[in-house]
Amino acid sequence: MYHILYVLLCCLRVVHCFCPSQCTCTFHGRSDGTGSRSVLCNDPDMSDIPTNVPVDTVKLRVEKTAIRRIPTEAFYYLAELRYLWLTYNSVTTVDAGSFYNLKGLHELRLDGNVLALFPWESLRETPSLRTLDLHNNRLTNVPAEAASYLRNVTYLDLSSNKLVTLPSDLMDIWPPFSGVPWSANLSQRVVLGVQDNPWFCDCRISKLLELSKMSGGTVVLLDQLLVCSGPENLAGVPFQLAELDQCLKPSVMTSATKITSPLGSNVLLRCDATGYPTPTLFWSRADAPLINSTVVEETPGEGTRWSILSLNGVLSRDAGDYRCKAKNVAGVAEASVTLSVAGVVTVAPPLRPTVSLQPDGGGEEPGVGTTDSTVVTTAFTAATQPAVATPTPAANPPTTTLPPPVLPTKQGQQRALTQTGRPPQSQAGRRPDSKSTTPTKPTPPIRGIRVTEETAESAVLLWETDAAWGDAQLTVVYSPYEGKDKQTASAPASSGRLLLSSLRPRMKYMACLIARNGPSRKDQCVTFTTLEGEERPNLALLVISGLACSLALPVIGFLLYKITRLFCQKSSSPTNHDQDTYVKFETLSLKQRTVGNAGNDLWTRRQTQESERMLLFSRSSIDSQMTYKSDSSRSEYLC
Repeated sequence: MYHILYVLLCCLRVVHCFCPSQCTCTFHGRSDGTGSRSVLCNDPDMSDIPTNVPVDTVKLRVEKTAIRRIPTEAFYYLAELRYLWLTYNSVTTVDAGSFYNLKGLHELRLDGNVLALFPWESLRETPSLRTLDLHNNRLTNVPAEAASYLRNVTYLDLSSNKLVTLPSDLMDIWPPFSGVPWSANLSQRVVLGVQDNPWFCDCRISKLLELSKMSGGTVVLLDQLLVCSGPENLAGVPFQLAELDQCLKPSVMTSATKITSPLGSNVLLRCDATGYPTPTLFWSRADAPLINSTVVEETPGEGTRWSILSLNGVLSRDAGDYRCKAKNVAGVAEASVTLSVAGVVTVAPPLRPTVSLQPDGGGEEPGVGTTDSTVVTTAFTAATQPAVATPTPAANPPTTTLPPPVLPTKQGQQRALTQTGRPPQSQAGRRPDSKSTTPTKPTPPIRGIRVTEETAESAVLLWETDAAWGDAQLTVVYSPYEGKDKQTASAPASSGRLLLSSLRPRMKYMACLIARNGPSRKDQCVTFTTLEGEERPNLALLVISGLACSLALPVIGFLLYKITRLFCQKSSSPTNHDQDTYVKFETLSLKQRTVGNAGNDLWTRRQTQESERMLLFSRSSIDSQMTYKSDSSRSEYLC
């Protein structure tokens, strides 16, 4: 209530519009009394968007603050706002309704923040937007539906983010990919900034590669120096020199360019397309949406697809140009068939269409032979009447027979499909085909598909859904990029999160979200790369090493035991000084002479006592002399 009263008072000029305390308001007046107001808020302590900005503000700058979120309807009362700069803050979240009621906004800048996801649907409230600056953020994905909100933007800066690819639909909104000659929009060029991103150069960004090699076109790159970051064979290669393998624009061809068919007949229109990846085919009328009729499609091989449009009981309103459009990520091609309806149908009972299968080698038509193919033939009774026939009860309706299109199938098989005409119930209309597809309620889109928390063996898939999904189940199909080994998982749409496990390290994957019993859409797929994990040891090497250790350890232990035992024995045995350092010796002395003693025996031996031992050193001389004295002997000498 306070905000409403404040806006009313400001609009009626009853009170002066106050300026927020953390901002600076400047009025740029002119000589005629008019002017514009600009507001600058750059307080580092500001954590919320100010709510009392003057309502006549034309330019609002909120810079270098601590704001982390832009809430819903944050600027709804600033109807005259033309320039909104929310640069170099800490913004991580922007609500889908943040820019509500900014019908006249021309310029939106959110550079220098930490946005990992941007709500592109919020630009629905800014039909006059011409400049969108999102550089220097953390964007990892631009969804295909973003193209519908950027058709009027002439300056788009997505540089310095984490983008690895761009949707093909985004490039299709600008010439030359939009189909409009570039000279028609030469007066208003589009500036595109995509530098400083880790681009993965494959067929998905082939249009961006082609754009970088053009000069003088409507789209001008902000920086021409674009470099591939992957795959490995193109890492570091400039866009101008990159050549993609297995990337081919579609080529489409129709079975005929002009067909004239009598009124009430059945007509088959066929077109064939080639390209890589395999293109998707669409039928449409000039200045009309896609045709919702019976369409038969088949892909006989990689890079080839054909489509047949069935028109039963054609009327005059069915005359016109029918366009067959082939599209893949590398480009778009189309071809047209002109159908003319002439004559008045006669009244006849309806005939049922018959289907006959012809095996190989039996019932072939002339000229077909035994070619390994499937022949689809529409055959009607030939009309003998002129273009305007008289009613005859037994007459059959005029019919048109087209050349049988030859379709490749398995070897040794041939099939002929014969379809008989059927007159309409009345001149005013024709009976609808029982096999024609019925329009179904479109499924709400899944937004914000991204992958976070990548590890070597797992990743977390995140998405956002509307409340209309309820408790519906989503099927997640993920596999290595361009691989055939697909894995599936289910999760409630409202959960918005699913853990993808059992992944391989350093591998590029693609994950797609598919509604139960619904078709697969390319804009609901995301690619990611797992981190590099620790290398697992070789099992055989571990076994051999273990056996070697088990054999070597006992030997080493035994040797250590022996060495330790010898050392202990040597250190524990005492030194035997008696045997190692001491010797025994004898002494000789002269005998005392007596009268009866013979003169030959002059010497006598005497054993030494323990105390008389002599320690011999290595420096002792054998000539060492020792004198032993006793009371009863004379000098003694060592021998």
